[in-house]
Amino acid sequence: MSLPKSTRKYIRREKARIRREVSDSAEQKKRIEELLQKFVKKEEKQPAGPETKKSVPSAKKKQELVTPIKE
Repeated sequence: MSLPKSTRKYIRREKARIRREVSDSAEQKKRIEELLQKFVKKEEKQPAGPETKKSVPSAKKKQELVTPIKE
């Protein structure tokens, strides 16, 4: 699942800020990973939406939905 454009923009700017302010490459990677984990965790906690779980009526429910025509 893709992040919203505003969130991607924020991450891009924060990564650039981290790279400017921190000279140690190992520390840069650590801080960038921490930044990304803030957004990945939030995305994983979201419940499954209707696009992932489809409800298919059972045969019994289908019979209930169809009413016979009485003459």
